[in-house]
Amino acid sequence: MSQSHHPYEALTPDTVIDCVESAGLISDARIFPLNSYENRVYQVGIEDAEPLIAKFYRPGRWTDAQILEEHQFTLELAAAEIPVVAPLQFDGRTLMEAQGFRFALFPRRGGRQVELDNFDHLEQVGTMLGRIHAIGGAKPFEFRPALTLQHFAIDSREFILAGDFLPRENRDAYASVTAHIIEQIAPLFERDWQTLRLHGDCHSGNFLWRDDTPWFVDLDDCLTGPAIQDIWMLISGNRAEQTAYLDAVIEGYETFASFDPQQLQLIEPLRCLRQMHHAAWLARRWQDPAFPLAFPWFNTPRYWAEHILALREQQSALQEPPLTLGAV
Repeated sequence: MSQSHHPYEALTPDTVIDCVESAGLISDARIFPLNSYENRVYQVGIEDAEPLIAKFYRPGRWTDAQILEEHQFTLELAAAEIPVVAPLQFDGRTLMEAQGFRFALFPRRGGRQVELDNFDHLEQVGTMLGRIHAIGGAKPFEFRPALTLQHFAIDSREFILAGDFLPRENRDAYASVTAHIIEQIAPLFERDWQTLRLHGDCHSGNFLWRDDTPWFVDLDDCLTGPAIQDIWMLISGNRAEQTAYLDAVIEGYETFASFDPQQLQLIEPLRCLRQMHHAAWLARRWQDPAFPLAFPWFNTPRYWAEHILALREQQSALQEPPLTLGAV
């Protein structure tokens, strides 16, 4: 791919079709972009067949080995009859390259959003996560990243402070609250938690409710970490609601895997990491034209004031006792 202003500048509709047809398919030229920013994802019509989903990996983000390890993990889960959308294979390959882009093709799956305030849905999601973690704990990742304080918090903070994103009036406040948060949570991340291969990004947008079952649709952020990383994003609300939702998830989870309740101490620290990493992610991608269009509120004085307030509120949450199981 030639030098361009942003990684996807050369990914035109014709290029998308050429890439898909390089796998031996014939497109009917119908292309529909799907909601994705880190990568580019399209529904592509195929002659005399169901449309496929084409996912174009952001250049420079993952190595081939890391992408293939994601694919292999997903295929392991599919082979165990866990409802995941796994990449299709063409001549034994899941990762392909054409026109300077690396891409994979997936079957199209429809469905509706999982209801995270529905106890039956939560228990079934927990059951599937228990099955995923039982397989994820069987062997380690070799190439995928690990969930670390350094990458998600320290590096994120340093990137923001090294750039020109922060308004002058917010700089000291951001530097102070993030430094204090890192200092507070560092001892927890120094502990020797049991880790395993994880989905890594279990928010509601990465599930589909289909055939009375939750389907996992994206393992692009799979990594090594403690089991709670795949659980905490499923729970929300006030403390009583979070506890009730957590109990539902763990009830399903422990059908197939054991859960260490000591990891509940990590929920609020992990929420801090996600907040800090998300701000830095937006900053790192700001030169991609898709990001100012999708996140026009980012990098405004109001955004940074609200982000700092959210971090201060999260700092206060760190002082609260961790959630416990079976408390309601």
